[in-house]
Amino acid sequence: MLRTLLALTFLVTPAAAEVLSTSSGEVDVEPVVTGLDTPWAVAFLPGGGLLITERDGALLHVENSKRTEIIGLPEVRASGQGGLLDVVLDPDFQTNNRIFLSFSEPVGVFSARTAVARATLNAETATISDLEVIFAQSEERRGGRHFGSRIVPDGKGNIWITLGDRGDADYAQENGHIGKVVRIRADGGIPADNPFLASPMPDEVWSFGHRNPQGATVDENGRLWTVSHGARGGDEINRPEPGKNYGWPVISYGTTYAGTKIGIGTAKAGMEQPVWYWDPSIAPSGMMIYSGKLWPDWAGDIFVGSLKLDFLSRLDRDGDAIDGEERLFDGIFGRIRDVREGPDGAIWFLSEGDGALFRVTPKN
Repeated sequence: MLRTLLALTFLVTPAAAEVLSTSSGEVDVEPVVTGLDTPWAVAFLPGGGLLITERDGALLHVENSKRTEIIGLPEVRASGQGGLLDVVLDPDFQTNNRIFLSFSEPVGVFSARTAVARATLNAETATISDLEVIFAQSEERRGGRHFGSRIVPDGKGNIWITLGDRGDADYAQENGHIGKVVRIRADGGIPADNPFLASPMPDEVWSFGHRNPQGATVDENGRLWTVSHGARGGDEINRPEPGKNYGWPVISYGTTYAGTKIGIGTAKAGMEQPVWYWDPSIAPSGMMIYSGKLWPDWAGDIFVGSLKLDFLSRLDRDGDAIDGEERLFDGIFGRIRDVREGPDGAIWFLSEGDGALFRVTPKN
């Protein structure tokens, strides 16, 4: 049954905004949607509406002071870090109304795997139709860890999907989908220029040796960037290139949770170094590269949410290098899960700890 939630939890009141300081001046941080249950991702619809996923399995459409739960979603296994995860609009959404969803797909009684579906959205009737699973990880696992699950269109009719190691670290170096970034066509087919065609590695694989990349985006040149959880330290930002090995769990800048060494150390021939890493860990999640529309000083910079230390990281990017970090809103908002740039250049972020979606704009 269609469920509509009225304006009690949809806030547009300027008085609710906090004024906070940044390196580019004061900003207003305004709660736009509150009362969310473990939100995971947000997407912007043409005309001003929003889509928000909640990990337990709800996809919400928010517009004109109300929010409605979309029906017709796939079954998810909402356990641990798993559930309904990313939501992304097709680049041709205005003509095809298509969206992509990532989720932990139940397999048997106890197991799950990362899967991606595409479907047609009807926002007026709050339904999706033509649901089709276009990718499912070849391996299923029990437990609720390390699903990865960010979806990034490449602008050429394909999508990248990040896949975690599901707690089986060694498999990130083996043939299979665990601990990989994959690239598929929007219909689930295999791009002709993928790097591992006719090899033992699955055709979908783009890069390997990743632990749990929960953030991903593209830069101004259409190149993929990811951010991945380390263990105890060693969270990494990478720019995954086709066919390359990013080292997990052979090399890492972190340690095990018991404090012991991971693999052989921090470097090995044939394995890529991160562009940036954190030690101690910040537990990074959502990621975006900013256009500079409202804050020209931040053009090209990387923004990453911290789930552990409750801040929004702004990384000063110069081409393929990162020159330093500013920690925005340190300790004010809890568990920042997703960060996106809105159509007008505002910065939006989802806070799991507050159960809310916030909008950041320059202070007038």
